[in-house]
Amino acid sequence: MQYKTIKSAKTKSVALVAHDNMKNNLIKWCQTYESTLTPHKLFATGTTGTLISKHTKLNLQALISGPLGGDQQIGALITEQKIDVLIFFWDPLEAQPHDPDVKALLRLAAVWNIPVACNNASADLLITSKLFGDSYDRYVPDYERYIKERTQ
Repeated sequence: MQYKTIKSAKTKSVALVAHDNMKNNLIKWCQTYESTLTPHKLFATGTTGTLISKHTKLNLQALISGPLGGDQQIGALITEQKIDVLIFFWDPLEAQPHDPDVKALLRLAAVWNIPVACNNASADLLITSKLFGDSYDRYVPDYERYIKERTQ
């Protein structure tokens, strides 16, 4: 696969996802960084988005619940390059019935080279980076070139 450089926008599109046992941690994290998150476009899976909206003043687009396809919706947005950052507080100590969806989501984030935070510490470091509120270059698969080469 060939890659190309794209310019990440100053205003980020951020996906917020949390497993059940981690939802309170993500809500508290969102409250802590509410003013930093406010100028950005926020997406969340269903229940997580509903809870964040209830406990903060953040404006976000809630998709459907993760186990019902919300993880896949976030994944689709990543492939369309409509998500710049994934904040996914996942529970490493409990088996998830939709674990294949979770793995697929994390794989897509790696393929499309977007930063991922999986806990408070990594989310703190990511959101306080000078790049979070600024534009920067990143490499992504050159899918158009790939298709063109395959159809010639």
